Amino acid sequence: MRNRPRRNRISPAVRDLVRETHLEVSHLVYPLFIVDGKGIRNEVVSLPGNYRLSTDELLKEVESCLELGLRSFVLFPALDEHLKDREATHSYHPENFYLKAIRAVKERFPETCLISDVAMDPYSSDGHDGLVKNGKILNDATLPILGKMAVAQAQAGIDIIGPSDMMDGRVAFIRKALDGDGFTEVGIMAYTAKYASAFYGPFRDALASAPKLGDKKTYQMDPANRAEALREAALDVEEGADFLMVKPALCYLDIIHDLKQHFNLPVAAYHVSGECAMLVAAARNGWLNYEQAMAEMLLSIRRAGADVILTYFAKDYARTMKN
Repeated sequence: MRNRPRRNRISPAVRDLVRETHLEVSHLVYPLFIVDGKGIRNEVVSLPGNYRLSTDELLKEVESCLELGLRSFVLFPALDEHLKDREATHSYHPENFYLKAIRAVKERFPETCLISDVAMDPYSSDGHDGLVKNGKILNDATLPILGKMAVAQAQAGIDIIGPSDMMDGRVAFIRKALDGDGFTEVGIMAYTAKYASAFYGPFRDALASAPKLGDKKTYQMDPANRAEALREAALDVEEGADFLMVKPALCYLDIIHDLKQHFNLPVAAYHVSGECAMLVAAARNGWLNYEQAMAEMLLSIRRAGADVILTYFAKDYARTMKN
């Protein structure tokens, strides 16, 4: 038999020679949840192994990640209800603990890459990513709020702004606001194709940020749509995005592939909380091998075309690679 593909699978050394896709720790970004206070490390029940951290605990967590070679992080604030209002004013307040936490990390660990979250929902009493009036999400009225939020984060030391709100035109508005304030080198990782997914549950538990009324289907994308993602991506590229993101990842590998094939910007994929939690649950029940399934999941996202993967498995993967 002339053609035997198995010859290239005969040993670990040969398999390493012909491996097409490589997943390194440098491709990963670790999401971290931040709360106000001191000495706080509260596990998210629906996302085991992940915690709400006060700034002092955040610094310890970042340090332990750096020791494993993991140096990129996306930070999310979990606010008490009394700090929330309709216009998310605390998002750019100088006493915002989230902004203080960013400063603390960059002062102690300047080698880190910090990615922010820009959306109203963590700060909004309505729980939506945009300004709500008479039951509707107001697109254009939301943009100045997002602009103020982005500039405040840049002032705190963030490296890459992450607008996750899905308002039309927000990348251009934020880019103009950043440039106007002198932050021309701060990047934008646009949540380009963020779908109205059922897999965000544990994340919303962690931040207590679920909508008070209605859902997010008027601004997040319909899971049935594929071509629409290319339209969203073309707009983000035109408006000045530095990265294009697909969220979630596993159910949208085709979208990751499409963006990688059609655009020259780095493609990020957010391996979201529900996607991670279901593997953890299966592993805890003895149904799957956690480390093997975790690596396979992440590799599939990378194989689809993701240059960057935001995942709650980042630290565990870094630990397995070091060991």
